[in-house]
Amino acid sequence: MPSPRPTIVNINLKALRQNLHAVRRRSGATGEIFAVVKANAYGHGAVEVARLLQEEGVGHFGVATPEEGAELRQAGIAGSITVLGGILPEQFDAVMEQDLTPALYNTEWAEALSQEASRGGRTIPVQIKVDTGMGRLGFNAGEAPEKIAAIAALPGLKILGVFSHFAFADLDNPECVRTQLATFSRIKEAVQAEGISIPFWHLSNSGAIMALPSALFNMVRPGIMLYGIPPSETFPRKDPLTPVLSWETRIIHLKEVPAGTPLSYGHTYVTSRKSRIATLPVGYADGYSRRFSNRAEVLLHGRRAPVIGRVTMDMTLADVTGIDEAALGDRVTLLGQNDGDEITAWDLARWGDSIAYEILCGIRRRVPRIYHHPEPDRSL
Repeated sequence: MPSPRPTIVNINLKALRQNLHAVRRRSGATGEIFAVVKANAYGHGAVEVARLLQEEGVGHFGVATPEEGAELRQAGIAGSITVLGGILPEQFDAVMEQDLTPALYNTEWAEALSQEASRGGRTIPVQIKVDTGMGRLGFNAGEAPEKIAAIAALPGLKILGVFSHFAFADLDNPECVRTQLATFSRIKEAVQAEGISIPFWHLSNSGAIMALPSALFNMVRPGIMLYGIPPSETFPRKDPLTPVLSWETRIIHLKEVPAGTPLSYGHTYVTSRKSRIATLPVGYADGYSRRFSNRAEVLLHGRRAPVIGRVTMDMTLADVTGIDEAALGDRVTLLGQNDGDEITAWDLARWGDSIAYEILCGIRRRVPRIYHHPEPDRSL
């Protein structure tokens, strides 16, 4: 059913499925897929995204917090759900109740989790994070084999995987990428030399899946690629990706104003001619950033209209002078395609001094997501 709200996000689940198959083509027959659905699946809606991916055979999911994992479990998502951001001891009960897989990166909390699991007569799957150059979480590379061996010996814990994270998501620092890959490979070899069997090793983000075959190992961790967005604006597109999300609103007011009319807060924009101004019911409370003020563009009837004046909490102004067809109630595209033209997430990122990841994650939950479900495609 169409949303009665004027500002909506459309989610094309057929495109999500197509992007998943692009991941599979790149990762090969032996590459297990670990789908990153944290941050509400980058703004796309974690539950609906995970459901489609689960239907397509994905059995591993990554979230940032136990609460995100619990949301998926309560929606019926099976398989492993890894809490990539790690957990505090006070979150152990929630992790065990929801059968989540915590990422571990220090022995103190690993030992405490082992004790908690043993008291309950349980075995908890865990993943180990190693730091190969990102500098956030993870065992230091030099101590990682020893620490992994120590955790492998703890009762009540079973290591499902070991992973690390590239510091350059778009791989635009080849030397750093090579160093991280070599470091991760050495850790893997050292652990295996001790006879420790760990099912999965994963380092490949979207960029590596698309452009670095040597980093695939036996599990890949696609994030933004699943949502049809390249990891940078200039990233070489070897795979056809289709954006899953589009964002639109409607014109709720039109007015003509004379030259010299100041508009919106602070009067940062003053018309230089007689102008036709459209009011759009979207603002920074929806995730349409204040940084787009006097910089961004919107699409209607296949034409571009500049955003003028400051973006406010709930409304934005666009200059539709010269777009004679513009009328009350017209659909306006903020992100996506419109009659042969397109505004991409990287366009918005450029106008907002940001990155596509933040643009997508920043679309607030108050904006309804409308899901367009694909028909079963037996040819894929």
